[in-house]
Amino acid sequence: MRVCVIGAGVVGVTSAYFLARQGHDVVLVDSQARPAEVSSYANGGQLSYSYVAPLAGPGVLPSVPGWLLRHDSPLRFRPRLDPHQWRWCLQFALACRASVANASTAQLLTLSYLSRDVMHSLLEQENLDFGHLKNGKLIAYRSAELLDKARALVAYQAAHGADQQVLDAAQTVAREPALAGMGASLAGAIYTPSEEAGDCRQFTEALFDRLQTMGNVQCVMSNPVSGLQREGRRIVAVNSRDGDIGADAVVLATGVGTRALLNPLGHDVPLYPLKGYSLSVPLADDDTIAPRISVTDYERRIVYARVGGVLRIAAMVDIGSDNADIDSARIGLLKRQVLEAFPGLDLRQAIPWAGLRPATPTGKPLIGRSHAADNLWLNIGQGALGFTLSCGSAALLTAQMGGMELPLDAAPFKP
Repeated sequence: MRVCVIGAGVVGVTSAYFLARQGHDVVLVDSQARPAEVSSYANGGQLSYSYVAPLAGPGVLPSVPGWLLRHDSPLRFRPRLDPHQWRWCLQFALACRASVANASTAQLLTLSYLSRDVMHSLLEQENLDFGHLKNGKLIAYRSAELLDKARALVAYQAAHGADQQVLDAAQTVAREPALAGMGASLAGAIYTPSEEAGDCRQFTEALFDRLQTMGNVQCVMSNPVSGLQREGRRIVAVNSRDGDIGADAVVLATGVGTRALLNPLGHDVPLYPLKGYSLSVPLADDDTIAPRISVTDYERRIVYARVGGVLRIAAMVDIGSDNADIDSARIGLLKRQVLEAFPGLDLRQAIPWAGLRPATPTGKPLIGRSHAADNLWLNIGQGALGFTLSCGSAALLTAQMGGMELPLDAAPFKP
């Protein structure tokens, strides 16, 4: 079968790779000259397989008013005259119920564990250089009350296979001495020894380079797609700047651009761009200030991960921003908060970045056949977990398109 995959971010490239490995002829098309130039470019770097709780949770809504009134809030909301934004926000609020959040967490854990297993299998077969580390993860808490609440989530995730430990402040610093800079503000942490890290862009580029060596793959870059041509119940051509692309099946891994392609076909999806920010801080070979274990500063929603010779720092969610322009005020705030946690860190050479992460209200991606056409498939909505869920999402999609079954209930991820 000839499959056209639109989108060369981490989700699109992994989808193209596994479809090609399954024996399909694959055409990968993207508007950028190189892969991973948009949402996958400089994300947090954490492969957080055991901690995939969705943003929508029972503790979120009570915190929202305070977040919106604080200048240093990890969440910023800009209301727009956009019915889709308000529908998404209403669906998000409904997803904050404990029953929904628990079900979403269980389903995301199942997909993330599949993704971990597929990633490990992939790395046994392909030599991909992306700064991959199995260095564990600490979720640091400043509030003893929030740390106590986190114990319940640890117990819940343990029932689904997660191996995590609750540490007090002294145990946390013993595990990661770099956190001593937080001083008395550190209450403790959740430690997950199995977590990993790596550079998402480098991973995507390395896998893309592997794709280009495969005889059944064609990569068509710098080629924007303008629409999908449908006849009856089938997509018969992908309309692109360089001409129409014919295919037996089409996969959309197009992130925030998905709605523009689906809406003319009468299929809308609950996808909304959440803007995030990051800093890439070069580190000396003998650096002892930056953490060696991946760290999440829970209250401030800041993540830290070593990827190669860089400390990647990612943070913040802006709802209502429709561009990836860097907001200097947000970057300035991020730098101040980073230096409060790691006072000796040199940020003078830090490289800022901002990107739009396409998310669903529940945090669960949409993987499967589109309602708009029998041969149109979606692999979208991974949000901030795009790197973590990419391999599992691609494996699930490939299985669905091949009529195979995986040991995974795919229904929760249906479009």
